[in-house]
Amino acid sequence: MNSAPARVSIQSEDFDLGAEVAALRRGDGGVGAVASFIGTVRERNEGSGVSLMELEHYPGMTERSIEAMIDAALQRFDILGARVVHRVGALSVGEQIVLVVVSSAHRGEAFKACEFLMDYLKTQAPFWKKEHTPEGARWVDARVADDDALKRWGIEAGNA
Repeated sequence: MNSAPARVSIQSEDFDLGAEVAALRRGDGGVGAVASFIGTVRERNEGSGVSLMELEHYPGMTERSIEAMIDAALQRFDILGARVVHRVGALSVGEQIVLVVVSSAHRGEAFKACEFLMDYLKTQAPFWKKEHTPEGARWVDARVADDDALKRWGIEAGNA
């Protein structure tokens, strides 16, 4: 008997987009669209070079928070499934940080739900990010633009 794959994984290991999409689609003949987003560590932020990013989380709390986000997406959009993989630990420039994959019968709902989940994750998921720059290490603060992105879904963040 096959069990459904976990909807949320917090891990230090890298992930494979193809494998994640295949797992989400497996056994569901109703899937007509899959939308995905992958976030990576970029080499510059706020005018400084970035050599490394460290991500921390609260085990258990973080997973529950993201599960609740997926539940919200399932209520708001006509989607069949969703999967979020978020990495923690030390990541170098160019490495993958986060994956959101959403399946639906139609592309519009998959795209909207994927964007909703990313906006939600960016502002509400309990992760802490520290960038290493030539000026030293610094914690990454929430941005007003991220809170504004969440507002369009009718959710107030109030982080920045």
